[in-house]
Amino acid sequence: IEYIRSYYYNKLELTRFSSSVGKYVGFTEYGVKNAADWNKDASELSAMKAQKEVYCLHNIQIDYTAA
Repeated sequence: IEYIRSYYYNKLELTRFSSSVGKYVGFTEYGVKNAADWNKDASELSAMKAQKEVYCLHNIQIDYTAA
């Protein structure tokens, strides 16, 4: 299971957090700047890493039951 949070503007992906990578990755000049700032903040990274447990692992049983 992987948690991905992407930020888009005008259908262009600027920045993405992936739980498998464990940090933000930027895809544009603006996105790289934001990713660098967010990656410096340890509380932001730990909050995003916790989202996998909070969101994904909580809902996976519901999805398997429905299928």
